[in-house]
Amino acid sequence: MLARSPTTTRSAPAVNISPANIAERHSVSWRGLYLETVHLTQLERYECQCQGNHHLLIAAELASREDGETAVEGLPHSKQREFSGKLTFVPAGHKFHGWQAPRLLTRSVLFYLDPNSPVLPAEARFNLIEFKPRLFFFNSDLWETALKLKREAEAPTATLYAEALEAVLAHELMRMNDSSPQTNGLSKGGLAAWQEKRIAAYIEEHLSEDIPLIELAQIAGLSPFHFSRAFKETFGVPPHRYHLIARIEHAKSLLASPGITVTEAGMKAGFRETSSFSAAFRKITRQSPSQYRRALR
Repeated sequence: MLARSPTTTRSAPAVNISPANIAERHSVSWRGLYLETVHLTQLERYECQCQGNHHLLIAAELASREDGETAVEGLPHSKQREFSGKLTFVPAGHKFHGWQAPRLLTRSVLFYLDPNSPVLPAEARFNLIEFKPRLFFFNSDLWETALKLKREAEAPTATLYAEALEAVLAHELMRMNDSSPQTNGLSKGGLAAWQEKRIAAYIEEHLSEDIPLIELAQIAGLSPFHFSRAFKETFGVPPHRYHLIARIEHAKSLLASPGITVTEAGMKAGFRETSSFSAAFRKITRQSPSQYRRALR
């Protein structure tokens, strides 16, 4: 059982887990920091969610799932199945939610850090920083600090060392935030290199799906308006046009296989009807899918 310091938070934050009876949870609080260990006791499908006024850092000591999805507001959803030893950072005000069918009894440590913590020096302006969300990443300095805080929480009594570690944790979060790609920085009026690469890969992975503009904008960390302008500057065409061209290029590779019909090629490329596929194909290539296939022979 974790020790609890005399200092308590006004309203203890917590990730909501449903059903609640499948997890064993223990907590301790210091000034500005609330720590919670969560140990799964049953291999049962569950959901979790949180959105509050504290920064949330999740250290997954043991985590593996048969199926599931995790999302942090501002980032694409992840279906990663193995994430033992990984960290997730949810800035204050951002929504965190997901579900999973665990393969192992998950063990995690959750840190809820108050942006206005009295432990942090005023000159750090920690409460004014716009932090970026991170999902399933590793940072050795953050991980080591998290484990030290966990050990302090397991000690018979709380110490001043825990508050010093809290300040270190905040410092490491600020350093990580400063070193991560600037979400609002554009290159020559277009997308930054990391944004271009991530957007292109995401579209490639979801060719057959309808991708809302706002979803792509969130991945790049931009407003839909600025994202549309930056995308066209980088790729030369609007997002929907780029997506359509990518679908048609995929359909071309499918049509090269004699075992696939025109209808099947269209469906695999994301078109629900053959007529819409043919119209889009002709719009991009100036010929019908059948004409394109005959030309390959």
